[in-house]
Amino acid sequence: MTTARDIMHTGAQCIGAHQTLDEAAKMMRDKKVGALPICGDDQKLHGIITDRDIVVRCLAEGKDPATMTAMELAGHLHCVRAEDSMDTVLKKMEQHQIRRIPVIDGDRLVGMISEADLAMGHRDGHQVTDQQIIEFMDSVYMKR
Repeated sequence: MTTARDIMHTGAQCIGAHQTLDEAAKMMRDKKVGALPICGDDQKLHGIITDRDIVVRCLAEGKDPATMTAMELAGHLHCVRAEDSMDTVLKKMEQHQIRRIPVIDGDRLVGMISEADLAMGHRDGHQVTDQQIIEFMDSVYMKR
C-alpha cells in the first residue's frame, strides 16, 4: 500500500509563527514554493500559509506584510499522517479542496504533498491511479 510518506516531498521548511509575511514571501521565492507550513516556538505544526493568502488576505485588504505575522493568516489546518494511505490523502485534499497538504509523524512536520507530488507519484507508478487523479482534479478544480 502506498502511503503519504511514499509520495511526499521531504525537506519542507517552516516559517515561524511570529515571522512576518514579508519574510514568508521571500522564503517562498527563495525555495520556489507557493506554500509554507507554519511552526510555533514548540516546533509543532500550527498552520500553513500560501502565496494567495498573502495577496488576498493581506495586500488586497490594505494590511502591512512587514508587520503582519504568518500565524495571523493561518486558517484551519488540514494535514495527514505519514502512514496514511493515498486514498486517505486524496480524500482529505478533495474534501477540503486543497492543493497542498502537510505530512506529520507524531506532531512533527516530515513533508508536504502537492499536486506535483501526486502527478509524479502517478507517473512513477506509486499506485496513484488515473481514476484517483481524475477525481482529485474534478473535486478541487470543478466544484469551486
